[in-house]
Amino acid sequence: MSWHKRSLMLGLGLALSLHAGPLHAQKAITLKGSDTMVILGQRWAEVYMKNNPGSRIQVTGGGSGTGIAALINGTTDIAESSRSMKDKEKESVKNKSGKEVAEIPVAVDGLAVYIHSSNPVKVLSIEQLKDIYIGKTTNWKQVGGNDARIITYGRENNSGTYAYFKEHVLANADFHPSVQTLPGTAAVTNAVAKDPKAIGYGGIAYAKGIHHAQVKKDAASPAVEPNMENVLSGAYPISRYLYWYTAGEPAGEVKKLVDWVLGADGQKLVESVGYYPLPKKTGTGKKK
Repeated sequence: MSWHKRSLMLGLGLALSLHAGPLHAQKAITLKGSDTMVILGQRWAEVYMKNNPGSRIQVTGGGSGTGIAALINGTTDIAESSRSMKDKEKESVKNKSGKEVAEIPVAVDGLAVYIHSSNPVKVLSIEQLKDIYIGKTTNWKQVGGNDARIITYGRENNSGTYAYFKEHVLANADFHPSVQTLPGTAAVTNAVAKDPKAIGYGGIAYAKGIHHAQVKKDAASPAVEPNMENVLSGAYPISRYLYWYTAGEPAGEVKKLVDWVLGADGQKLVESVGYYPLPKKTGTGKKK
């Protein structure tokens, strides 16, 4: 019997179901949430199940907010999120399950700014990015590029990446209505790759047909590449952790999976997918 079966469907988000070994072997571990993390969750699931015959893991996208809602409702074992859970969300989990939320950093991401590979603009400051996304800057020549209208792409408001960008780049200002929202990071990079006038943002692991701009914290700061050294050191100004959340400390089969993901083999896969492994000092099962 084939060791894995994969099904991909379009709906509220990208859904991926992976099975290994006999279906009656054990209840599937469910991971739901961040579209940024779907490719990473998929890769972890594939390798873990191959190394642990009989294990079953189901990975579903839909956005960080979707995963967190599922954790609150008790319909997923693990919520994948590219943003930190809010206190009120953690309180909702506790009210529903009677358990404290366990926050587990599983990888590091440099939130990348995507620009078409032919675009001469290579560097943007946080302020310039904000002005572009709130509609104050509308032409590439205003930031040193060609005389062309800037076409902005972003994520839907259920996305953790959307929330992070709004907080850390826009300083919680509103996105301009002209920003075209798309349901996944792959959709954003595909749109930017097809349009020399476009700009987008998302996880560092998505890079087909585009280049990542260097980002300056402010006008006087150096331009920083979103490479591993700069992201892990915090020099890249829009670096972030990617999280798993569980209701209560992980236990049983979920704990085995978590321990493997945080171990050497799981962290090696983080880099192979295109994200960055955790700094050595990061703890596990951290509560906040």
